[in-house]
Amino acid sequence: MGKISINIATGSLQKNELIVGIDLGTTNSLVAVIHPDSKVPTVLKEFDGNALVPSVIHLGENGFISVGDEAKEKLIEEPQNTIFSVKRLMGKSYNDIKEYTGYYTYKIIDDNTESLVKIQVGDKFYSPIELSSFILKELKKRAEHILKTPVMKAVITVPAYFNDAQRQATRDAGKLAGLDVLRIINEPTAASLAYGIGLNKDESKTIAVYDLGGGTFDVSILRIAGGIFEVLATNGNTYLGGDDFDRAIVNYWIQKLGISAENFNENKILSQEFRLLAEKAKIHLTYNKIFSGKAGDHKVELSKKDFNDLIQSYIDTTLQCCDNALKDAELGINEIDEVIMVGGSTRVPKVKESVADFFKKSVHDSLNPDEVVALGAAVQADILAGNNKELLLLDITPLSLGIETMGGLMDVLMPRNSKIPSKASRQYTTQKDGQSGIRISVYQGERDLVKDNRKLAEFNLTGIPGMPAGLPKIEVSFLVNADGILMVNAKELRSGIEQSIEVKPQYGLTDAEVEQMLLDSVTNAQNDIQVRALVEAKTEASQIIDTTKKFMQKNDELLSKEEKVNTDKAIQELQRFVATGTKDEILSSIEKLNEISRPYAERMMDQAIVSALKGKSI
Repeated sequence: MGKISINIATGSLQKNELIVGIDLGTTNSLVAVIHPDSKVPTVLKEFDGNALVPSVIHLGENGFISVGDEAKEKLIEEPQNTIFSVKRLMGKSYNDIKEYTGYYTYKIIDDNTESLVKIQVGDKFYSPIELSSFILKELKKRAEHILKTPVMKAVITVPAYFNDAQRQATRDAGKLAGLDVLRIINEPTAASLAYGIGLNKDESKTIAVYDLGGGTFDVSILRIAGGIFEVLATNGNTYLGGDDFDRAIVNYWIQKLGISAENFNENKILSQEFRLLAEKAKIHLTYNKIFSGKAGDHKVELSKKDFNDLIQSYIDTTLQCCDNALKDAELGINEIDEVIMVGGSTRVPKVKESVADFFKKSVHDSLNPDEVVALGAAVQADILAGNNKELLLLDITPLSLGIETMGGLMDVLMPRNSKIPSKASRQYTTQKDGQSGIRISVYQGERDLVKDNRKLAEFNLTGIPGMPAGLPKIEVSFLVNADGILMVNAKELRSGIEQSIEVKPQYGLTDAEVEQMLLDSVTNAQNDIQVRALVEAKTEASQIIDTTKKFMQKNDELLSKEEKVNTDKAIQELQRFVATGTKDEILSSIEKLNEISRPYAERMMDQAIVSALKGKSI
């Protein structure tokens, strides 16, 4: 696709509502639109022709935040203040990622709970949602600069395997960046739309999308019929990508040069020079047989054959994932109609050949693999803007639907623009020991606090058998049927007790009121998320104070006097901050209490295990 001139802010852009497509990637992110004149999906590029914004955030002195190439330069000198791969943390708890903490160079808080991870930089705490919003804000700013028009609405892509929490986190990040996120669509769906597959309502096809990026790999098998995309199976490895190819080259070189891995890793500048040179070699070998270059005082070279041998095992791993996906979809290779290549690392000829051999057919690779997902998001945005009359848009929910949780927060179960009919469910638990009932309050709206949303209904689930807090499992499910009627059901899974209610969500709101609610949510996003973060921190603090006090009472005789005094002091400080402190002060204080209690909690665990092994019960 040719590069377009910078000023595409023509009259036709102002006439129709502008909706951009955003690919929020693990390594790089970018924005695309349908060109107003040529009607072709086009990635927005700066004057230097660069469309990719590295998904890297640097949190500097005095609250100065930089994103993209500028932030990427800080990865070496300020690793603790420079955040990369934040997409891997979206919607995740510490327990989900603890095996991979060695991969990150910044501090991820181990709070030993199921709550979403927090990242600590200096004395501030950030959620992955806030960090992703900085990337989206940068993309919005760039788009506005290039298009010379405000950008308020977007379609954002996510991997097909993202769960509800990860999709909601992506939506929240968009809202925080000042964007009204009209749709979250799957990356493989976007890639097929970019190739025009699925645009014809009469065709039905089964396709494989092979996506190998800088740090992640996934493969999705989709069935497309009548313009509806169904994900049949997805497989992959979220810690495999082009970076592994670079590392393999570097290891090959230092082995040849006889440099010890330990000395090499300690010399940050040299290791960075080698990494950049390896990337250069990889790109050079796409079109050439041999590469030679220099890192520091070291001369190195690499042939295409040696490079292919170095990466063979990684390619084999990806093909094994393709095989697993086909098995899960219960399909044979001959049942796949099209294969689409996505992600910068699919430019490597050996990757392309291997995938074509595996699927026994030529692959789609004519579009830039870095841009194909963003281009497809722009196609979807154009459909939503009503410019593409050919495609059917299914009926959707105009506002998000959710329930009230601790501290008056809105927990969204069904985001706005969900297709109708639609179903969603989520599990909750009790806050107090022996709690026998739970109130389910249903709300409609886009704000973080229920008081700013519209209450639709309320009912009580009673008769929950007395259990310790956190033990009951209450599943709340929403079902919106084809007539737009909402059924809400709550069921305690251990005892089978359940209760339902029927709600008519759409009635009583004019289009203007819906529009106003959406506008308010974007305008107040910054404030809302701060309030939400403070309420969540206070809730977490109260729970930790309760648990710690219970633990101390139970194990009183096993704690030293010093441990008791220090813990009491930390609890008092935390209680003071809960009453009057900021979110960051509360989280710092929680971290302090955790650090004091961790050693003796671990000691008790060890003792319990020892006595259990002696045949006593825990």
